[in-house]
Amino acid sequence: MPPPPPPPLQPQLLPLTSTPRLILYAQTHHTPSGTPISLLPLLTNPTGVTHVIVAAIHLNEGPGNITLNDHHPDDKRFDQLWAEVRWLQGAGVKVMGMLGGAARGSFERLGGSDAEFNAYYLPLAAVIRKHNLQGLDLDIEEPVPLSTPLRLLSRLRADFGPAFLLTLAPTATALLPGLPHLSGFSYFELERAAGGLISWYNTQFYCGWGDAAQTAWYDAIMAAGWPAEKVVLGVVTNPGNGAGHVCIDGAAGGVRRAEDDGAERKCGFGDVLRILRARYPRFGGVMGWEYFNAGGGEVPPLSPWAWVQALGQVVRCSVPVAPGMVEGGRGVERPAVGGQAQWPGQLPAPQVSWPGEDVEMLVGLGFGRQQAVAALNVTEGNVEMAAGLLFGD
Repeated sequence: MPPPPPPPLQPQLLPLTSTPRLILYAQTHHTPSGTPISLLPLLTNPTGVTHVIVAAIHLNEGPGNITLNDHHPDDKRFDQLWAEVRWLQGAGVKVMGMLGGAARGSFERLGGSDAEFNAYYLPLAAVIRKHNLQGLDLDIEEPVPLSTPLRLLSRLRADFGPAFLLTLAPTATALLPGLPHLSGFSYFELERAAGGLISWYNTQFYCGWGDAAQTAWYDAIMAAGWPAEKVVLGVVTNPGNGAGHVCIDGAAGGVRRAEDDGAERKCGFGDVLRILRARYPRFGGVMGWEYFNAGGGEVPPLSPWAWVQALGQVVRCSVPVAPGMVEGGRGVERPAVGGQAQWPGQLPAPQVSWPGEDVEMLVGLGFGRQQAVAALNVTEGNVEMAAGLLFGD
């Protein structure tokens, strides 16, 4: 009787310090019953994860009133989390914190006088030091002037040195000219003023802000002059985390136009990533929001670590690209952000959370569909406020 065939070889993972990156946000730290959600399966299985971002740090009213979600970062409920952070870091995975997010106020409190800034910043810096965070991700979902991120980025770099990672989490529309987004300032101006301080952008291609089911939105951002190594393609890891989920293998994705050659084909997020890796050799990577329920939308469902591993086999391995994978590709990365932006202007419609008639009402007023969707996102679906925002621009 012949011996059984050997198990298939796992592709060799790239070094943790190389791109493309594989980044996971971790905001949900406990099950509904209070059991801690472990991050260690990311290590005990060959997932290829390079960065974990612990979310979300909030600066609440009153200097020093800091919470990780709803509790102080030193609350005993986070003991396991911080212990596992040390394990991740010991294995070479970088662990960062995320400041801000949907709960507004943190960046407004950092926007006052120097004395007011220090009152809120110094306790934040103490949390970073105590838990040995290796970077800070700024998720600015409130309108603030450009001076607010500039001062914060400069101070973080001065206090924590060049190895400390500084990232931002803009929507995909923020990296395209003329489209509304959440932060209030121009990311083009931010990159020109402080691009040397910023490691990369965790760009949200979901909830109506972009589309990860095809390459067109990422291609448009490249055409607008952004360097590929600084633009990480962000997705929701589960349909329950927001509109725009795409299955890795396309099982639940249907027929999508994944290429710009006009041919329709059934593809998944893995195919999109293979195309982008081939088209942009310095592709920045992929991030997922968030870890605890990742893989729940796959067919069949995957456990969170298995979902990360499936992505890792696409973005963190030196795998040859199949012939024809880059057909129709542009293949040229533009060197200057915010120069003569050359992007298509009209992009494939992303999945949105708002009624179609509300979008069409704004389109009927003379605005592009992407502008209409972005304005509804900014105003949380208020059609009148969205129209006022668009006419105000």
